[in-house]
Amino acid sequence: MSAVGIIPARYASTRFPGKPLAEIAGRPMIRHVYERACRTTSLEELLVATDDQRIYDAVHSFGGEAVMTSAYHPTGTDRIAEVAERLSAADIIVNIQGDEPLIEPEAIDQVVTGLQNDPDAAMCSVMTPLADAATAMDPNIVKVVCDLRGYAMYFSRAPIPGLPAGTTPRVVPWKRHVGLYVYRRDFLLAFTRLRPSPLELLERLEQLRALENGYRIKMIERDHDFSFGVDTPEDLQRVKALVEKSLES
Repeated sequence: MSAVGIIPARYASTRFPGKPLAEIAGRPMIRHVYERACRTTSLEELLVATDDQRIYDAVHSFGGEAVMTSAYHPTGTDRIAEVAERLSAADIIVNIQGDEPLIEPEAIDQVVTGLQNDPDAAMCSVMTPLADAATAMDPNIVKVVCDLRGYAMYFSRAPIPGLPAGTTPRVVPWKRHVGLYVYRRDFLLAFTRLRPSPLELLERLEQLRALENGYRIKMIERDHDFSFGVDTPEDLQRVKALVEKSLES
């Protein structure tokens, strides 16, 4: 099955305007994401989907491929779905976040393979172990619980599974959901036409729309964090330090 990677990138971020063009080690962030995704073995094509001419021009300036989309998409998923409509030959669409300049190419390959090997799953995503209860309590970190076959049962900003007061588990039970998504193309197009679901609106987690409508999400577990999202200028400074350290080694 052919897989196409799409990196959604918008300029007008509320918390960090111009984020895709923020400089890291002399290159715009979108270039770091693009070049890492190019190292995968599973993608037949890689595109940046943007509504801004500045991002479009920046991608083409370093030899990447970009396409213009509508400026009125509410989410990155809707943006990549617009592009997927044009990719009739693609079987699988990979949503690669444009603000994760440290994404590991191997993680992308692993999730693509996970969906290719599971005919019952409509989409596939990733989880990693959480180190402690304090981290699990953070509502900015999304948690996931799975059934015994590795399909997601629920995603939440709350610490799931919940433990009785005073309980100290021998094994930390919480799994962090990482927002790398791989979709079957037909499912992605159908998904973006569904109305936002009740639990999705409560938790502010788009993936719950799939579960509430009866679709299966296969979860692939990796034993370590493999990306670092940049949401704020403070995050950018931390990523800059990590990138510069990696270049020195």
